[in-house]
Amino acid sequence: MNYLIVDAGNSRIKIVVFKEQQLLQREDCGQSDFLKIVSAIFSSHKISKVILSSVGSKTATLYEFLTRFQEVVLLSTSTPVPFQNRYQSPATLGVDRIALVSAAALQYPDKNVLVIDAGTCITYDVKNAENEYLGGAISPGLKMRYKALASQTENLPLLEPVFDRDLIGSDSDASMHSGVVNGLVFEIEGFVAKTQEQFSDLTVVLTGGDANYLSKRLKNGIFAQPNFLAEGLHAILIHNTHK
Repeated sequence: MNYLIVDAGNSRIKIVVFKEQQLLQREDCGQSDFLKIVSAIFSSHKISKVILSSVGSKTATLYEFLTRFQEVVLLSTSTPVPFQNRYQSPATLGVDRIALVSAAALQYPDKNVLVIDAGTCITYDVKNAENEYLGGAISPGLKMRYKALASQTENLPLLEPVFDRDLIGSDSDASMHSGVVNGLVFEIEGFVAKTQEQFSDLTVVLTGGDANYLSKRLKNGIFAQPNFLAEGLHAILIHNTHK
């Protein structure tokens, strides 16, 4: 059985095809290329189930197109998931975070897990060994921090991320790179350390668009898994198929 996973984030759309548990194909595109890519996937794969996770205004457009081919599970806060949700305001929980916790529930069912998603925003989500989602934190992502420096000041430029720089910047650009990149690394390491004080046997997963860059700067013991969110959506789709 083939499963089509569509994750429409703030900036890009990720499209993944699974055959049972095997990842067959992954595409990363903008909305302008979405229709062409999905049409080609339905032509080349016999798709049995589809799930759409969308955090933006394009949800209705993507959903309408996908339903031309197949019935679609549109992920929402009311969709059955493979964990117990202890969030104080479950109706406000983002579907991307729901998918990440679902992946943690599938891959680490008896573990305390901290999932860090380094995308447009940085999200931190904690699932305990009893398969309960406890909550987490949200902070600005890497590029958002660069944009904030440029938009909220008169003299600082908008820079592209540079990772291999000294801690002490010798000019303004280097100082900005150090402040943004090292500041984010220190934030992540601090959040991990504080969470480990509550859960000594903590498993830490890093995912998202900036995960590969950040993983090189972070301490050992953090597992970088680029397809973690897609695997979570896959887990939700299977969970709903078997209900």
